[in-house]
Amino acid sequence: MWINNQSSVDNFILLGFSDRPWLETPLFIVFLVAYICALFGNISIILVSRLDPQLDCPMYFFVSNLSLLDLCYTTSTVPQMLVNLRGPEKTISHGGCIAQLYIFLALGSTECILLAIMAFDRYAAICKPLHYPVIMNQKRCIHMAAGTWASGFANSLVQSTLTVMAPRCGHRVIDHFFCEVPALLKLACTDTHLNEAELNVLGALLLLVPLTLILGTYILIAQAVMKIHSAESRWKAFNTCASHLLVVFLFYFTAISMYVQPPSSYSHDRGKIMAVFYGIVTPTLNPFIYTLRNKDVKAALRRVLTRGFWIRTG
Repeated sequence: MWINNQSSVDNFILLGFSDRPWLETPLFIVFLVAYICALFGNISIILVSRLDPQLDCPMYFFVSNLSLLDLCYTTSTVPQMLVNLRGPEKTISHGGCIAQLYIFLALGSTECILLAIMAFDRYAAICKPLHYPVIMNQKRCIHMAAGTWASGFANSLVQSTLTVMAPRCGHRVIDHFFCEVPALLKLACTDTHLNEAELNVLGALLLLVPLTLILGTYILIAQAVMKIHSAESRWKAFNTCASHLLVVFLFYFTAISMYVQPPSSYSHDRGKIMAVFYGIVTPTLNPFIYTLRNKDVKAALRRVLTRGFWIRTG
């Protein structure tokens, strides 16, 4: 009765946390604060990276790409989630669900590859310092970033199509707070083993392969850092890489627990918790990890704010 009254035939029902109504108001506040922090933090990183000439280098070019990606990543799901947490209707249109699925998956896929490229950038800077300007020249950085975004959206086109094509036989109730591959495949009314196999292969390519490259890269970086004689330089290199590894840990291990497994073994509660981590927590923490642990960014932020203050008072 509730479903019939609350949605049209073409809408999906997003159950979200409706089985625990006492959680909805606290989660609304937490997610709203996290979203505001994500907007503020990521926009700040993008602006500082563009406005401060001392951050005009490959590392911060990729960091600003990551911030733009996280800005879009959270915006693709959190506003709809906030509406559903506070409103009487827990619905999303069919077209809105497909768009959300495609955009969220595209941005997540892009981040998988981008984090690997950022690891390679740190490897080139620390292990090949004399060749670094040649290896990571501006043209190559732009091509790498463009290829990353294109690959992510291409992967999403394949995975989204495979997911949407699975017949649902009228099933419209999604036990999740946004449209995501494992939750949508649970609605399928036919055998989905072929879909699962194809999606697992793509998931492994985009998660396990970049993660393996990142870990291998950081083993080489650790060996190079240990050979640095200056304690200050060694600490600076370690500090920069530690922030990147923290991002990698938060993003990859939660995403792997969701996407490198058969959707038939998908657990609704675990899926929601993991999705909160890689869909909300990581994009919110990324800018603060980079700013709070990086003296260059904090100094650049102070310079930009000081310059803005003098312009206004002048």
